[in-house]
Order: sequence, then C-alpha cells, then structure tokens
Amino acid sequence: MTVSRHGFVIRLRPGKLDEYERLHAAVDPEVLATITRCCIRNYSIFWKRLDDGRDYLFASYEYVGSDLAADLSRMAADPATQRWWSHTAPLQEPLAERAQGEWWAAMEEVFRFDGPATPRAGDVTTPAEDRSRR
Repeated sequence: MTVSRHGFVIRLRPGKLDEYERLHAAVDPEVLATITRCCIRNYSIFWKRLDDGRDYLFASYEYVGSDLAADLSRMAADPATQRWWSHTAPLQEPLAERAQGEWWAAMEEVFRFDGPATPRAGDVTTPAEDRSRR
C-alpha cells in the first residue's frame, strides 16, 4: 500500500475558534464515513495563533488510495460533506497565496520519519529523496 501525506493551512476568521471547535467536537458520522471511503486516514486539524495575531488551522492526513483526484471529487460531491462545508467555510479565510482552485492552501512536506521504534539505516528520508525514487 502506498501512503502519501498531505498538509494544508487556512486562516480562521477572528472570533470563530470556539464555534470551529464546537463543530469538530461532533462531526457528522456521514462525513467521517465519506472521509474513510475516500481512502483518507489519520486526519488531524491543528490550531495556532501566530505572531501576526491571527488564528490559523493546519490540517494533515494520509491518503491510501490510488486516485486522489477522483476520491477528492467524490468527497466534494457527497451531500453530507457539502452540508458540513456549508457550516465550516464561513469560519475560514483562505490565504491569498493558495493555488487556483484551492480553499485550504497545500503545504509541501519537507521532512518525514517512518521508522520503527528502533532506528535502522535508511529510515529517515526527505521528500526530495522520495521524489528521486519515483
């Protein structure tokens, strides 16, 4: 199984952290089922107020499917997910620096460690090394 990791960032609108946390304390099970059907696992969202005084959300997940674009399209077409996004999107403020068509701005992975508890030679790779192996 091939696992790819993905990371994203978006701003949270001022004063919306409590509402965002409240929503995520009770995610619709249909949304979680869609995430699973779309081959996404280990999905996390982190919050941090940066030195510009603004709140940011950082998300990461692992993708274990074979066609990320198709799975993301399937997710976007899901009615429960669309309802969920109708609640979360007004709380978010996309970055100007995002790529065309993105809501959350994709981040580039610069380090990954997939090693066991006891390190072995070759367990630590950089994304550049991984790309050179493709």
